[in-house]
Amino acid sequence: MSLVEITQSSHPVILELLYATDANFTGKIIYKNARCFLHEKAMPLFEKAILLADLQGYTIKIFDTFRPKQAAQALWDFCPDPMYVADPQKGSNHTRGIAIDLTLVDKTNGQELDMGTPFDDFTDHSHHSAILSPEIARNRYLFLGIMMSAGWDFYNNEWWHYQLFSPRDYPLIEHDHGIM
Repeated sequence: MSLVEITQSSHPVILELLYATDANFTGKIIYKNARCFLHEKAMPLFEKAILLADLQGYTIKIFDTFRPKQAAQALWDFCPDPMYVADPQKGSNHTRGIAIDLTLVDKTNGQELDMGTPFDDFTDHSHHSAILSPEIARNRYLFLGIMMSAGWDFYNNEWWHYQLFSPRDYPLIEHDHGIM
């Protein structure tokens, strides 16, 4: 198993790795280095999502991908709510390298699509099943359609989170890959 690094020079994406800043739900820097990795088996699906988004006039913005175990523990220590943060004792799909947190940016104006809540909003409004305004619902369904058409599974409680199917088939990754 190997992880593949994603950079803005390797892929036409926007990286805004919020856990490498204090602009995340903890208010603290979690990652020492803003590096972005995905499991090699997730890369074809990721690249297909980039293409499908581009064909619709959008760029993908990434908030998080592979999450080292130490980071998963720090997030859990701050918010031990299994509806939104994976218990590191059970393992996170991010720590398997098979999950990605992202959104869409309109290529014509450079603005993120309005998804109704920000990334890491731990309320019912962030759920795929939330009752939303027509514009926000349209944006979320567009995003969901792109990601599912590219082969990703979704997590109902977080509009921004997608992962490979059968996540328990992938082992937890112990090495931090220079992020921590």
